[in-house]
Amino acid sequence: MVAACLALQRAGRAPTGVVLADLAGDIPATLGLPEPDSPGLAGWLAAGEDVPADALRRMEIAAAPGLTLLPRGAGPLEPARVDILANLFEQSSRPVVADCGTGSCPATSALIAAASQSLLVTRPCYLSLRQAVQAAQRPTAVVLVREPGRVLGRQDIERIIGAPVVAEVEVDPTIARAVDAGLLAGAKLPRALEKALRDVA
Repeated sequence: MVAACLALQRAGRAPTGVVLADLAGDIPATLGLPEPDSPGLAGWLAAGEDVPADALRRMEIAAAPGLTLLPRGAGPLEPARVDILANLFEQSSRPVVADCGTGSCPATSALIAAASQSLLVTRPCYLSLRQAVQAAQRPTAVVLVREPGRVLGRQDIERIIGAPVVAEVEVDPTIARAVDAGLLAGAKLPRALEKALRDVA
């Protein structure tokens, strides 16, 4: 959801528009879009050298004003062409926000490693932080989802993860309702969320 919100915020400011690459597979539901029938990124990664790079552009779906979605597609994310994908994202004339989910497969790990900036979205929770520390890639920054009653704070997270916390997002029922109703792309972002992520986007 944070990736979708960042992409929506950037889309409002980028004259060329923004591409949201969904490697996790849940962005259509988050934005209230029908499930795409496109082969998506999984299909492109698995297709081999015969499929040109511009085939990605033909798979894009309009998601919101200034925002296009590259859907995940079905099947595993094959790592063989991830370096080409990362290079295409880097050279794109439009900003690209990639939702890599947990980054736990070789393809998403490689994409995270190639990114100029990678954000870890986590809660101040021992189990979440334990998983983050064990991950193959280290983020360049952290978005902290704050929950009532948690003992760990910003400085603890920065010390454990080894990266700065660049935004703190409060657990907010307004945000959950917007996502559950499929209204995140069609309405103004909840004010608290927009303010929390403003400097990151």
